[in-house]
Amino acid sequence: MVTSRHPILQVHQLDLAYDDHVVMRDLNFSVNRGEVFVIMGGSGCGKSTLLKVLIGLKKPAQGQVVYDNKDFWAVDHARQQMLLKRFGVLYQSGALWSSLTVGENVALPLQLYSALTPAQIKDMVHLKLSLVGLGGYEDLYPSELSGGMRKRAGLARAIALDPDIVFFDEPSAGLDPVSARMLDDLILQLRDYVGATIVVVTHELASIFAIADNAIFLDAQKKTLTAAGNPKDLLARSHDPNVIQFLTRGEKQGVKG
Repeated sequence: MVTSRHPILQVHQLDLAYDDHVVMRDLNFSVNRGEVFVIMGGSGCGKSTLLKVLIGLKKPAQGQVVYDNKDFWAVDHARQQMLLKRFGVLYQSGALWSSLTVGENVALPLQLYSALTPAQIKDMVHLKLSLVGLGGYEDLYPSELSGGMRKRAGLARAIALDPDIVFFDEPSAGLDPVSARMLDDLILQLRDYVGATIVVVTHELASIFAIADNAIFLDAQKKTLTAAGNPKDLLARSHDPNVIQFLTRGEKQGVKG
């Protein structure tokens, strides 16, 4: 694992809201280059809303989202588009185009945003699918894949343009434990072998403890960030009952003094 203390993403005094309804307020955190960073919390705490703000789908009520010293929500549209090309996103469902084959799905961003030739794109599609264990599945349609395979195909598309940061929205949702573990392993491989920075939104404890280098906890009751650090360290040292409740699911034997 190679991580850097140089932040690739910084969030300053961020407020999340829908009209007059405040979801989260005064969020401050940094994501370091090359780490797996987990945004955790229970249902309704604002994890998905925060993700939308980080990837440019929703404007914050106030605050800054800074990528390499550029405030995403303060720069012009052209600069925003340049920053967006540095992101990869794996949505909860995989979000594959059902009318396209797996190979065509992965090829699409390369066709739209690269200058590669058709032959080069074909080679790149094979490479990306091989990285996620789907080499040879180019001609199948999403409906012919299992849930775990669709997630991996979605991941191959997310990394097609070699992004600096890959965002995952509840990657384990709907997967059996074996498929979820395989996806966790792929996330770690991306960090270790490709050097990508990973940001994961999840409430799944097994994944949180398996993959996170660093994490933040969003408290739905207090409507703000109440803990930050490695989840194992938080479990051992935190005295916040909401953090302990989340990290143990209420099982007292999981709490370490």
